[in-house]
Amino acid sequence: MATRNTLHVEVVTAERELYNGEAEIVDAPGADGQLGILPEHAPLLALLGPGPLEIKLRGNDSIFFVSGGFLEVSHDRVTILADTAEQAEEIDEARAQQARRQAEERLQDVQSRTERAELQAALMRALSRLRVVEIARRSGRVR
Repeated sequence: MATRNTLHVEVVTAERELYNGEAEIVDAPGADGQLGILPEHAPLLALLGPGPLEIKLRGNDSIFFVSGGFLEVSHDRVTILADTAEQAEEIDEARAQQARRQAEERLQDVQSRTERAELQAALMRALSRLRVVEIARRSGRVR
């Protein structure tokens, strides 16, 4: 239950619930830039872009990668409906590096605008996953 100093946060995808608990701060990748959500935030509905989602509570940070989706804030509740999401510890760094390399290589020979957009989106997802791993590594959560 949210207190005056916390928010209740739920992070879900179509497949699973990744987080259901309290937070002092939610830092999310909005489609147009980072969103910082604190207790008593005004109601909000926002599109999410790919990037790190950080949920902070008394020094215990939970770090996730989200590929996009929606964020809703209402009455000290934050609901994140992510297209896909992974906890930092679940990310395979080698696989993310490989996806980054493949997207960069394929962008060299792109033929159409559609293909370029798809490859740029894939590159952004790979780079965002790697950023989440780095954030988690700095906080001591992933080695």
